[in-house]
Amino acid sequence: MDISALPGFYAIAEADPGRIAVIDTDESQVTYGDLLARVNQVSHGLRARGLGVGDVVAGVLPNGLDAVVMLMATGQIGLYYVPINWHLTEPEVAYILGDCDAKLVVTGAAYSRPGAEIGTDGLAGGQPSGAPEDRTAGAVMWYTSGTTGFPKGVQRPLPGAEPESIVPLYTWFLGEVVELRPGDGVHLVTSPMYHSAPCAHTQFALHFGHTVVIAPRFEPASILELIGRHRVTNAMMVPTMFHRMLQLPEEVRRRSDVSSLQQVIHTAAACPVAVKQQIMDWWGPVLYEYYGSTESTIAFSVKPHDWLARPGTVGKPAPTFEARILDEAGAELPPGEPGLVYVKSSLGTFEYRKDPAKTAASMRGEWYAPGDIGYLDKEGFLFLCDRRTDLIVSGGVNIYPAEIEAALLEHPAVADVAVIGVPDEEWGHNVVALIEPSEGVTPGPELSAELLEHCGPRIARFKHPKVIEYRETLPRTPTGKLSRSKVRQAYLDAL
Repeated sequence: MDISALPGFYAIAEADPGRIAVIDTDESQVTYGDLLARVNQVSHGLRARGLGVGDVVAGVLPNGLDAVVMLMATGQIGLYYVPINWHLTEPEVAYILGDCDAKLVVTGAAYSRPGAEIGTDGLAGGQPSGAPEDRTAGAVMWYTSGTTGFPKGVQRPLPGAEPESIVPLYTWFLGEVVELRPGDGVHLVTSPMYHSAPCAHTQFALHFGHTVVIAPRFEPASILELIGRHRVTNAMMVPTMFHRMLQLPEEVRRRSDVSSLQQVIHTAAACPVAVKQQIMDWWGPVLYEYYGSTESTIAFSVKPHDWLARPGTVGKPAPTFEARILDEAGAELPPGEPGLVYVKSSLGTFEYRKDPAKTAASMRGEWYAPGDIGYLDKEGFLFLCDRRTDLIVSGGVNIYPAEIEAALLEHPAVADVAVIGVPDEEWGHNVVALIEPSEGVTPGPELSAELLEHCGPRIARFKHPKVIEYRETLPRTPTGKLSRSKVRQAYLDAL
């Protein structure tokens, strides 16, 4: 059936109810028709609890059907939905619930809390399966990671229109950026849906009419098996996943069938050039990258062949976006000169919930600063250097940790690495590399010397680590982001 002209999930489910919508973590299948019935029941149940347009519902839910239902149910009755990281402590969860003024909380059985609904059964029970009246689009309000303080909700104005009216904008934008199209695609969810990109791509997949396959967790061999078994056509991943897949034994990689992949979209962290090149050598030119943030959404994007022609770029401004590179004084910098990245879009604005000062501090007029240092080449392609907060200044020279990490990750003995700047009276900062060795590798002075020799032809000598230490594990978020601030603080506390 040709669904290319149908405006999103709700209409697709009415027109083709037998289409498979979700394959859950236990391999159970749910059709579009059954999913819509459940979504409608929960929408009625939310209204029966007294929730109206503009109210907030929070979900502390593991990946699975309930998380999908809450996303789509709130999305058709004008509610803000706040997905919450289930790894957070009780005080951290309580802070977000208080800050967002959640009128209702839905949790998984393992994350229950007083007054919360456990799962969606209670909301759906006894409710009609037909569409609610006065349908109007809701929005997801994600909370930022809070690496520089308490997390803040990124809130956008509600569209004030039926969900179907905004779907064409989604499909056009995603088509331009990553060449996703409506039809019989299969999307694989590899990361927790409390993060913005995995959550958004789940929603986009349903609006495209794709089947959503939800992986129980990220395990490299299991993900490859799911890709082959379900003939996955598109997925959203992060660079650390690529690195882990490349560490699989050659025989496992060789027997994996990845021929169905058309778009593997990656974001959330810088991807070392060598890692991305090796994945494309293995999977073919299917890696689509975009750069942005919860606040800016997708600001830059690059398709496979453009990246292969300019390794390391994160692309040109996405449709509707403009970009500038400014120095600390706000002066625009010429091509090739690093500075702060600023973006602006005609699609709309955001605000940090209850924090106008933070909203104002992140803006320069209409321009938003994601907090990264980068430069534009003469053709307008952006190359990122690093986060402004992670910049190391040693002997008056700017050093970008991501560049050193990328060089070290090319060595087979390195499973993971964090590079930080440690205060030094003479130099300002010393470069310190904290390395998680690959399985079976014995750390020690010989390995350190080998790693420094490895860095020789890859990065300038002044960027070489002054100190190399080894750790059993390095802390990463489920989406693969490394919090260098936490690593740095732990290192300093141990001195």
